[in-house]
Amino acid sequence: MDNRDEVREFLTTRRDRLTPEQVELPGGTNRRVPGLRRTEVAMLAGVSVEYYSRLERGNLSGVSEAVLDAIGTALRLDDAERSHLMDLARAANESPIRARRRSAPAGVRPGMQLALDSITAGPAFVRNGRMDVLAENALFRALYADLYALPERPVNLARFVFLHRDLAEAFYPSWSTSADINVAILRTEAGRNPHDRALQDLVGELSTRSEEFRVRWGAHNVRHHTSGEKVFHHPVVGELRMIYEAMEPMDQPGLNFLIYSAEPGSPSEESLKLLASWAATSEHASPHH
Repeated sequence: MDNRDEVREFLTTRRDRLTPEQVELPGGTNRRVPGLRRTEVAMLAGVSVEYYSRLERGNLSGVSEAVLDAIGTALRLDDAERSHLMDLARAANESPIRARRRSAPAGVRPGMQLALDSITAGPAFVRNGRMDVLAENALFRALYADLYALPERPVNLARFVFLHRDLAEAFYPSWSTSADINVAILRTEAGRNPHDRALQDLVGELSTRSEEFRVRWGAHNVRHHTSGEKVFHHPVVGELRMIYEAMEPMDQPGLNFLIYSAEPGSPSEESLKLLASWAATSEHASPHH
């Protein structure tokens, strides 16, 4: 993944989505670009047009954090997008040898698996930024029974969404939203870890086999996946509406420890209990490690 291309396309797509009215500048009809002009972004950021044009051509070498922050403010970037821009700048200024030493975590400690197994009221799992599931509890395996029935290992949530569309669309009532989230997480990881060969291979595979993925990848959207609500349709227990909280282990940045739970007294809580009962007697719940 070429850093200059990543920077250029990220900044261009962020600029294209903004209108002059959103940043309190005069609009008008005689405009050749869909969003802001480079001159307008430069003015809002307090830098010269020449300097901003250099950045948007993909050259972030030597750029200061203060300038990146000003660009982020001018382009109305959210926290995830600001972090992504910082990651792109770090990659541009990092020596190739040092960059290649950084790799995505390959597994989890035994203690983390014990922690997952101790969570019995809701599905819980640990994944990396490539969307590989590295460890999980019995309820997570039961929730994703159709995914675990597939032969591919490691289990990968992005492959499930894009390469097993029939199963995924039945499982995610809002498939499009799930697809957006998966791609945004992968794009975020690509900024954080641009030399990850396994990630490059995954993106190449998904781009080749799925037009839906390819279009979303080109949008350059990024995301911090921390909390929210998701709805699933399980083939045995039906609809499950759950909230999730995600945490990053302090000594393993890049991993995501995520726990689902249902509101007390809700129909989904009862469905989770049914799922746990089914998992206890189902072959789908047997560990695959």
